[in-house]
Amino acid sequence: MNRLQSELHRLYLPRLQVHADIDAQSSALIEPSDRVRAMVMELTRPPSWTVLSIVWHGVQTELELPAPAIAVSGIDGLQLWFSLAEPISASQAHAFLERLQSRFLPDIESGRMRLMPASDASALHQELHASLVPARQEQTGNWSAFVAPDLAPIFADTPWLDVPPNEEGQAALLCGLDVMKQAAFEAALEKLGPSTPSTAVVATNVDGPLTHERPATAAAAGDPKLFLLRIMNDDTVALALRIEAAKALLQHSNDRRPQQSD
Repeated sequence: MNRLQSELHRLYLPRLQVHADIDAQSSALIEPSDRVRAMVMELTRPPSWTVLSIVWHGVQTELELPAPAIAVSGIDGLQLWFSLAEPISASQAHAFLERLQSRFLPDIESGRMRLMPASDASALHQELHASLVPARQEQTGNWSAFVAPDLAPIFADTPWLDVPPNEEGQAALLCGLDVMKQAAFEAALEKLGPSTPSTAVVATNVDGPLTHERPATAAAAGDPKLFLLRIMNDDTVALALRIEAAKALLQHSNDRRPQQSD
């Protein structure tokens, strides 16, 4: 078993899966007892990292969970891979992802989100979970791969690799990740509460989804410029999101600037 295989076993594969050689396209992520350690949220059409990063930042800052791995699907999506220390049922895993979406991305069209495993996934229906990364995708001939956070934005238009990723590089990305302990998972569930619109944060679109805020400031969403100003000036919002708000305001100002005639 090489280093990459060891990391995949540590983070995502069932404890009972002891095969030395892992075929990333066919490895089972669901145990015979229909339980999983891997949960995957995928955003497609378009696979915007500006949007998905809201979840990536939010689970760390608001829910105090380990950072999920970031991956390109090799087809049309960007993914977040969450690792559990202890397996849970597929239905529980799906419900957790639904709560994450409700919390951080409530306004994203359902057709753009893929939450895996499906609630009815089982060991007999492995196709209802994600394909293990990295792997060559038969549909496109391209490769899925884990990517570093600072490189994720460049894959927004092309969420794939043309060539197989370096195994040592993939292992290095995974070795810095922690698994989600059961106590942390349960605490996050309690913070998330039921996945209803009334408890979800509000996502706002200005030239594409940008960021999120709590319902207390949602009234500003009626005026995109005011909303972005509040985000930019709010010290409690993550710096990366404030920078994105400033960029959007600058673009908004440039688009409205009168064109000079010749």
